[in-house]
Amino acid sequence: MAEFSALAIKWNPAINLIARSTVSDIEQRHIQDSAQLYTLAGDFDHWVDLGSGGGFPGIVVAIIAKERNPAARITLVESDARKCEFLRHSSRILGLNTQILNARIEAVDPLNADVVSARALASLDQLCGFFVRHRAARGKGLFPKGATASHELEAAQKTWNLDYRSHESITDPSAVILEVKDLSRV
Repeated sequence: MAEFSALAIKWNPAINLIARSTVSDIEQRHIQDSAQLYTLAGDFDHWVDLGSGGGFPGIVVAIIAKERNPAARITLVESDARKCEFLRHSSRILGLNTQILNARIEAVDPLNADVVSARALASLDQLCGFFVRHRAARGKGLFPKGATASHELEAAQKTWNLDYRSHESITDPSAVILEVKDLSRV
């Protein structure tokens, strides 16, 4: 992870991968926060990270999978071409099994993922729409949410019937990871 952290810090001034105020705490704030999703994923063949930005959690997941699940495919979807170049460069340097799609999430053909993740991308209501499009039949969504998670759940439940679990974040006591399985429109 140290090599990826160094790459992110090096590229950050040019393309704003993470907030400058969090650079000194990249290990906990971004790496560990992303890595905790892997522990919730269970078995998977295909992981899709939406709005991958600086590679959190997509590249972090790919680094862990390289050792624990080398046959797994990790697809990162990002609309910013500069960030995609960073993701491609990082994947190449680190020897990761990734596919980087430079496109808007809604423009990508369904990806049939066992796990769909998105970190700091959109409201839970919007994420559910992306999730239902890109998940496999038994796929799960892993969505880190901050202190407003209960409000986002309440709002999403006006549109979606959700089968979910809430997991406490190991990096932020006010945050949770919402694990979404089955869902349907209300």
